[in-house]
Amino acid sequence: MEIVGIIIAGIIIGLLGKLVAPGDKDNIPIWLTLVCGVGGVLLGLVVYRAFGGDGSSGVDWTRWIVSVAISAVLVVLASTFTGRNRSHVGR
Repeated sequence: MEIVGIIIAGIIIGLLGKLVAPGDKDNIPIWLTLVCGVGGVLLGLVVYRAFGGDGSSGVDWTRWIVSVAISAVLVVLASTFTGRNRSHVGR
């Protein structure tokens, strides 16, 4: 059941990461957004725990904010590396 939770959280976090990513980064495919979201959830947990986060009772907002930030970075990197940017040089 934990895998399903990570996938669902990854979908939400990936879309939030795409939303907060700077610039026009909505040009990557949805499957790549989901991968960035799942990666953001997993890396967010690792980073959160590395800096001393041990969770709290209820929703741990700090962990989720870290996950969204990491997902946004992953979305920007994915957009950069896939080369699907819409900006044209020399218009």
